[in-house]
Amino acid sequence: MTTTDNIISDAGRSLMPPRAPLQMQVQDLTASPEAPVAPTQGLARTTIWRMALFIPALLGTGLLVSAMYGWLSATGMTHLEWILLVLIGMTFVWVTLSVSTVGVAIAGLLAREKADSRSPRDVPPMDVALLVPIYNEVPSDVFGNATAMLDDLARRHSQHRYTLFVLSDTRDPQIAEDEMRAYAALAAQAPEGFAVHYRRRDANTDKKVGNLVDWITGWGAAYEAMVVLDADSLMTGRAIDRMADELSVDPQAGLIQTFPMLIGAKTVFARLQQFSNIAYGWLLAEGLAKWARTEGNYWGHNAIIRTRAFAESAGLPYLQGRKGKAELILSHDFVEAGLLRRAGWQVRFLPRVSGSFEETPGTLIDYVLRDQRWCRGNLQHLRLLGTKGLHPVSRYHLFHGAVAYLLSPAWFILLVIWALLGVDSETNVVRYFNEANPLFPDWPPEMSHIDSAVFLIIMYAMLLTPKLVGAGIIALHPKATRVYGGRGAFLTSFLVEIVLSIAYAPILMIQQTRAVLRALLGRSDTWAAQARHAKTYPLSTLLRFHWVETLLGHILLIGLSAGLVSLWLIPIIASLCLAVPLSALSGWAMPQSLPRGLLMHCPQTVREPAIVGRARMERLRLQQLLGGPHVPAE
Repeated sequence: MTTTDNIISDAGRSLMPPRAPLQMQVQDLTASPEAPVAPTQGLARTTIWRMALFIPALLGTGLLVSAMYGWLSATGMTHLEWILLVLIGMTFVWVTLSVSTVGVAIAGLLAREKADSRSPRDVPPMDVALLVPIYNEVPSDVFGNATAMLDDLARRHSQHRYTLFVLSDTRDPQIAEDEMRAYAALAAQAPEGFAVHYRRRDANTDKKVGNLVDWITGWGAAYEAMVVLDADSLMTGRAIDRMADELSVDPQAGLIQTFPMLIGAKTVFARLQQFSNIAYGWLLAEGLAKWARTEGNYWGHNAIIRTRAFAESAGLPYLQGRKGKAELILSHDFVEAGLLRRAGWQVRFLPRVSGSFEETPGTLIDYVLRDQRWCRGNLQHLRLLGTKGLHPVSRYHLFHGAVAYLLSPAWFILLVIWALLGVDSETNVVRYFNEANPLFPDWPPEMSHIDSAVFLIIMYAMLLTPKLVGAGIIALHPKATRVYGGRGAFLTSFLVEIVLSIAYAPILMIQQTRAVLRALLGRSDTWAAQARHAKTYPLSTLLRFHWVETLLGHILLIGLSAGLVSLWLIPIIASLCLAVPLSALSGWAMPQSLPRGLLMHCPQTVREPAIVGRARMERLRLQQLLGGPHVPAE
C-alpha cells in the first residue's frame, strides 16, 4: 500500500491539528466602537495626497456640470434636463478620479518616496496559517498551486512557521473524493517542517465567510496571522514571507494587501484582462497606495491578516433583507477592512510586493457570471454606509464598490437620451414626442450630434488617460518594453487592447445594468464555483445570453439607417449588434503562431515566472494521479 493510500484509508487519523478556539465577535454596526478610530499615520502628508486626488476631480466635474447647466438652462430646465445633468456629473466625477489617481501615482514616483519592497530586518518570527477556502474547484489546480507555494517557501528557510489549511465547502461527492486524494498526495511530499491539513464542512453555512469563521473559531488561537488565498491564488515564497515580515514588525497593522497580477491567460478575453492588469494596473495601484495609506482596502485574497485583530473586530452580522429575512453580507472583504480600521488597526496596501498572482475568467460569459455574483454584494455596501465609527476613507471604499456597478445604468440612460436626440433638430425624438408638452425639454439649438460627439470624445479621452499614461511610461523605457517582447510588439498589443476594450465595453455596460436590476429586484444568483477553465459555448447559449444586447443594437441600427441616430453611435451599435460573435471570439484560444503584438504579450507570458511553471507541472502531475481533470458542476 502506498503512502497516499495509507493517508486515505486511515479514517481514525484527524486531518486537522488539535483545536485552538478563538472567539469571533459579531460587530454591532449601529453602535460606535468603544474607542474612536485611530488617527491616520503621517496625517499631514496623507492629507496632501488625498487633496491631490479629490480636488482636481471635483473641480473638473464642477466646471463641466456648470458649463452644461449654463448651456441647458438657456431655455429653462426641465425634469429630463436635470436628470441628464446629474448623470453627466455622476459619470464624469468617477472618470476624473481615475485620472487623478494616475496623477498621484506619477507625482509619488517623481518624488521618489521610499519604496515598500525592501524586507525589514530583525523580524520576530510568527506562526502563520495559509488558508485556501474552496468550493467545488478542480482539485488538481488547488493542490498543485499549494505544492508549488510550499516548495518555494521551503527554499527560503524562513524564520516564520507556516501551516497550510485547505478548507473545503465542496458539495460534489466526486470532487470531494478527488480533494482527499490530492490532499494525501500533498501531505506525502510536503517539505519537512511544513504541516498541511484538510477540512471539509458538512454544510457550507454562510459560504466563504462562514468557512473562514469556522476555522478561526476552531483553530485560530494557535496562529498569529493568516494568509487568505483564493482557489486560484499563487504566491511566491518571497511574497508570502515579505507580507509576514511587514506584519511582524508593524504592531499596528491589521491587514496587508498585495497587488495580484493575472496569470494563465490563454484566450482572447483573458489575455485582454491580463495585459491591461499588468501594463496599466500598476500605475493605478501606486496611486491607490499613495492616497489610501493606512486606510487601504481588502480584496478577499492574497493578503495577510492579524488573526486576533480580525476575530475581535471583523465579525459580520446579518443584514435585514426583504420580508425581515436575515441576509448574509456577500462582498465581505470591503466591510472587513473597514471594521478593522474602525477598531484602530491599519489596513495597508503594498503594490510593489511582486510574486502575487491570480487567474481570470477565460470568456466574456464567465466574466459576466462572476460579475453578477459580485454585483449584489457590492450594492449591499450602500446599506452599510451608515455604520457607526467607520473611517471616511473606508466609507469611500464601500461607496466606490457600489458605484462601480451603478455607473453602467447611468451610462445606459445617457446612451438612450443621446440616441433620442437624433442627428439634428429635425430628428430630435425627445423634443418631438409632443412639442407642446412642458415635460419634454426644449433643447438649445446647439444641442446637435456634433456637440454630443465632442462630449463623448472628452469622456473617452478621460477613460483612456490611465491606459495612455501607463503605456507611455513603458514605451519610453527600452528595458521595460523588452519584457513585453520589444517596443513594436508592445505598441501593437496596446492598440489591440484598446480596440478590444472599446468593443466589449458596451456589452459589459448592458450586462452590468441587467445585474443591477436583478439585484434591486431581489433576484439572487446561485453561488456556483467560478469557471476557471475556458470552454467553448454553443451558439444557442451565446444567443440566449446576449439577446438583449443584440436586440438593442439592431434597434439602434434601424434608427441609424433611418437617419434618426447620430453617426457617433456607430462603435456602440456595432458592438451591440456583434455581441454574439464577440462573445464567441472572447473564448478563442490564441495560437502561439500569431505575431507577438496580436498575442498581447506581457512579462508573465514572455518569460514565465518560475513558480507559475512549477505550479503548472504539479497540476499536470495531480491530473494524471486523479485520472484527468474534473470540471465542477454548475
